[in-house]
Amino acid sequence: MMGVEHIHALGALAGCEVVALCDPHHESLDRAGAALASSPPPIGAGSSRGTSVARFNSVDDLVATCDFDVAVVATPNFTHRAVLEPLLHSGAHVLVEKPLCTTVSDCREVIALEQATHVRGRVVWVGLEYRFMAPTMRLLEHSRNGELGRLRMVAIREHRFPFLQKVGDWNRFSCNTGGTLVEKCCHFFDLMRLILGSEPTRVFASGAQDVNHLDEMYDGKVPDIIDNALVIVDFASGARASLDLCMFAEATKNEQEISVVGDLGKVEALVTEGVVRTGLRANGWFQCEEDRIGHGDVPASVLQHGAHHGSSWRQHMAMQSAIRKGAPATVTTHDGLMSVAMGEAAHRSIMLGRPVLMSEILAP
Repeated sequence: MMGVEHIHALGALAGCEVVALCDPHHESLDRAGAALASSPPPIGAGSSRGTSVARFNSVDDLVATCDFDVAVVATPNFTHRAVLEPLLHSGAHVLVEKPLCTTVSDCREVIALEQATHVRGRVVWVGLEYRFMAPTMRLLEHSRNGELGRLRMVAIREHRFPFLQKVGDWNRFSCNTGGTLVEKCCHFFDLMRLILGSEPTRVFASGAQDVNHLDEMYDGKVPDIIDNALVIVDFASGARASLDLCMFAEATKNEQEISVVGDLGKVEALVTEGVVRTGLRANGWFQCEEDRIGHGDVPASVLQHGAHHGSSWRQHMAMQSAIRKGAPATVTTHDGLMSVAMGEAAHRSIMLGRPVLMSEILAP
C-alpha cells in the first residue's frame, strides 16, 4: 500500500523519475508496475513508464546493477534492518518508511551503519509523514510562534479502523511490526517530541487486544496486536502528553485530533476534517478562531491514490529540497529511533503494569 502511495507521489514530483522497482513478492512488484504505468508523467522527466522500468527481486541485485540516486524503502517493518544495509553501503540517499526498525537495538544498528558509511551530503530520511499533514503543519506553526506561551500539554486521539490486510498478513503479529504502539503510534510519539521540542523521560500505558482479529488464525496462531491503549508521556521540559488510541472506532467523523495547550492558549487540529482552532486565554472563555485547511498544494493524482492527505508528496518535496541544497534530513534516524523507543516503552509499561523510564529503554 505505502509503496504504491510513494510511486504516485514521486510521479507528481518535478524533476524526478522512477528508474527501478524492487520486491521479492511478484504480485506486489506487478502492482507497483501498474501504479507506475498509470501515474501521470513526472515534470521534467522522460516518458518511460511501468514496463520499461528495471525490476529486481532482491535489493542486493538492485544495488549491484542499477544506477539510482534515491531509494525509498516501503517494505514490512521487520525487513528494514536487512534492506537498509546494502542501500546505505551504496551511498545513495534513502527514505525509509516508519518505523525505522521494530526494535531500539535494530534502530541503533542502522544509525551506526549510517555513520560508518557516511557520504558527504547524503540524506537518510525516516518516513514519519504525519508531520506533513496540512492541519498538523498549521498546528505546529501556532505551537512554535510563542502565542501559546510555554507549552504544557499535548493530547492526541486516533479513533480509527482496524489494521488492513498486508502481504502474507505480516502485520498481524507484534514480532513483525514491533507492536501496535511502534507500528502505528510512532507517528504520534514523533509529533509529541516535535511539538514540545523536548525529550521523553517516562511512559505509562494501559492497553489490550479486546476486539480486533480475535477470530483470525494464521499458521495456527491468533494475532497478538493490541487494538486500544491510553499512553501518558512525561517530558524533560516538564510538559506531558497523552495518546488515546482505538482501532475499532471507524464509525466516526474525525479520525485524528491533536490538542496543544500552553499557559497562554490552546491550538487544536481536527486532522481528518482539516480544521484548526486557536484560542488565547486573554480573549476570554470559549473564544477561538477556526480555520479550514485545504489541500490545494497537492496534485490531484496524489490525493486520488493515497490515504495520507498528500503528506507523502509534501515529504518527498521536503526531502528533494534537502538533497538539492545539501541540507540534512528534516526527519532523522535519531527521530526514528526515539519514536520506536517511546512505543517500546509503552509496550513494556503495559506488560509490567508500571511506568517505564526512557533510560531503561535507551540504556546501552
